[in-house]
Amino acid sequence: MELKRVVVTGLGALTPLGNTVSEYWNGLVNGVSGAAPITRFDASKFKTQFACEVKGYDPENYFERKEARKMDLFSQFAMVAADEAVADSKLTEGNYDPDRVGVIWGSGIGGLRTFQEECVNFANGDGTPRFNPFFIPKMIADISAGHISMKHGFRGPNFVTVSACASATNAIIDSFNYIRLGMADVVVTGGSEAAVTEAGIGGFNALKALSERNDSPETASRPFDKDRDGFVLGEGAGALILEEYEHAKARGAKIYAEIIGGGMSADAYHMTAPHPEGLGALNVMKNVLRDANIKPEEVDYINVHGTSTPLGDISEVKAIQSVFGDHAYKLNIGSTKSMTGHLLGAAGAIEAIASIMAVRNNIVPPTINHFTDDDSFDSRLNFTFNKAQEREVKVAMSNTFGFGGHNTSVIFRQLND
Repeated sequence: MELKRVVVTGLGALTPLGNTVSEYWNGLVNGVSGAAPITRFDASKFKTQFACEVKGYDPENYFERKEARKMDLFSQFAMVAADEAVADSKLTEGNYDPDRVGVIWGSGIGGLRTFQEECVNFANGDGTPRFNPFFIPKMIADISAGHISMKHGFRGPNFVTVSACASATNAIIDSFNYIRLGMADVVVTGGSEAAVTEAGIGGFNALKALSERNDSPETASRPFDKDRDGFVLGEGAGALILEEYEHAKARGAKIYAEIIGGGMSADAYHMTAPHPEGLGALNVMKNVLRDANIKPEEVDYINVHGTSTPLGDISEVKAIQSVFGDHAYKLNIGSTKSMTGHLLGAAGAIEAIASIMAVRNNIVPPTINHFTDDDSFDSRLNFTFNKAQEREVKVAMSNTFGFGGHNTSVIFRQLND
C-alpha cells in the first residue's frame, strides 16, 4: 500500500506571546518572554508566583456568555485556535467531504479548573451534593475535540490523545497516520491546556518541577543555562490543519510545509525523570528519521523539548549528539519554551507551529535567557542563544516528551513537488 503525502494547510494559535499565529511568531522571532506574575488567582503564598498566561483573553470576544459557561478554559482555547486554523486553511462548504474531516486533539490534563472549582464548592458545603450539570462534560479531556467537530460539522475520526506533555504531538502523529493511510482527507489537530490554577501550580511545586525565580519571572525559563531551576507553567492552544496532498492541491489550498515523519518511544525508566542517558529521546529521534526516510544530515533545526530542568536538558542533548554525531554541530537547536513556558499537553502543538514557521520563513527562533554557560554542554553546539538566526531551514524536527516516559517527535519539510 502506497502511503499518501500529508501537508499543513492551516494554523491557529492562542499563546502567552500572542493570540494569533502572526502575533505568536512575531513574539518568538523577537525573543519576547511570556512570563509574568500570576493574575488568575492569588499566588502570594505559593513557592512559584508567576506563569506564562494567555494575555488579553476575553471569552465574550469569541463566545456567547451562555456558551462560554458550558466550557472549561482549555476547551475555549481549543475552539479559538481551531477556528483560526480552519479559517486560515479556507476549508469552506463544498470543497471538502465533512465525513472525511476529523478532529484529533491533545490535552494532558483537560478541565483542571472545573474539577478544582466543583470539588472545592462541595467541600465547602454541608455535604449535600450540589454539582453543576456541566461539571463532567466541561472537565473531560475529549470534549475539546467534540466541541470543534460540532461547531464545524466535521464527522470524521474524533478523539483526544492523553500522554502528558507529549499529548499534542501524539495527536499530530495520529492525524498524520490517519491521512496517509487513507482514513481521512483532512484532520484538525493540535492541543490545548489551561492548568494555571491553584492545583496546577501547587501540584508542580510539590514535585519541585517549577522555577521559583519570583524576583525575575521574565528570565525564569532558561534552558541550557547553568542556573536553570525548573520550568515555567504556560497555557494556551495550537491548531494545525493536516491534509492529504492531492486533496489540498485540488482545492487550491495554501501549503505551509509537508509533514514527513512521526516517531514515538518510551523511556520505561521513571514516572517523572528522564532516562539519564537520554535513551528514550535517542530512540524517538531515530524512529522519526526512519519514518521520514531521511538521513540525520538532512535536518537543519530541532525545536527541542528543552524545559529548563536540570536533568531534562542534559539528557536530550546527549541524545542529540548520539543520533546526529558531527552533524549536531551544524544544527540549530532551540527551545521556544524559554519564551512561552511549558504548555504541557499543548506544547507539541505550538512548537510544531514554530517549526513550520521556521521552515516557511528560514528563521530559527532563539533560546532566550542565556546568561551562564553550563560545562555539561558541548560549547560547539548552536543553541541559538538570545537572538533569532536566519538560515535555510529545509527540514525541522520537533521533540516533545512527557511524564511517564512518553517521547514523541515529528519532522516537517519544505514542500518538494
